[in-house]
Amino acid sequence: MGNCLNSSSAQVDTTLSSHASGTSKNVSKSSYSGPSSLTISSYSEMSSASSLQTPRTEGEILLSPSVKPFSFIELKNATRNFRPDSVLGEGGFGCVFKGWIDEFTLTASKPGSGMIIAVKKLKPEGFQGHKEWLTEVKYLGQLRHPNLVKLVGYCSEGDSRLLVYEFMPKGSLENHLFRRGPQPLPWATRLKVAIGAARGLAFLHDAEEQVIYRDFKASNILLDAEFNAKLSDFGLAKAGPTGDKTHVSTQVMGTQGYAAPEYIATGRLTAKSDVYSFGVVLLDYYLEDVLLINKKRV
Repeated sequence: MGNCLNSSSAQVDTTLSSHASGTSKNVSKSSYSGPSSLTISSYSEMSSASSLQTPRTEGEILLSPSVKPFSFIELKNATRNFRPDSVLGEGGFGCVFKGWIDEFTLTASKPGSGMIIAVKKLKPEGFQGHKEWLTEVKYLGQLRHPNLVKLVGYCSEGDSRLLVYEFMPKGSLENHLFRRGPQPLPWATRLKVAIGAARGLAFLHDAEEQVIYRDFKASNILLDAEFNAKLSDFGLAKAGPTGDKTHVSTQVMGTQGYAAPEYIATGRLTAKSDVYSFGVVLLDYYLEDVLLINKKRV
């Protein structure tokens, strides 16, 4: 966690970009406790907004009425000066800190009072920069769905780039699958998570203006207190093909092992690339059981 406060720390996310590469590293402080009952809402029960206004300038994106522009000092106070013991996780973008704000005024509040938030702080040397930061604001500032993490606000002050999200107390799916807890994630819960994540993807793909997520993986699936899945980290998201086009030609980016082979080979991006990544996450479910069985045999 010390890396979050050290500007010379190594990169931590693996990307298929020509700019950087590394290893994913997410940290969750919450221990596992299974829900007493599992409920999965149907599509008809979900309210969402899927209309995107494009093309938009940076100024128009940052003026979105759905998100609040925070000052750096506000977020510094909310996270108690980005204290090391408030770190929730770390990735290629930077570090995520736990903070508190008043749920009505959205101003910094004392620890333990008000609404808990997760503040993602860009590392100047991180593999993601202003472009990816703005992409997150662009999409999460407009799209609303029960299976997408809610963006509360952002900070763009000098060289500082931060994003403020709703707090997800159960951390990421990756933490539950590959970081041994007191007990494995029950299959009923895994199914609930998979269905929720699939609904999030379907919402993006079926939007009025299609969005291709491009970085679907276990570490980007966050879980709320009841293990409802929400997709996060939209820095690599891309607008889908329009008109009679069948794909989008783009620089190959994503995470090794999750990116579709045909996308890696050709640079042609389609919604099917996300579907392939979804299949890899389902394979993660199986591998988690294999690792558990092998551990018991030792």
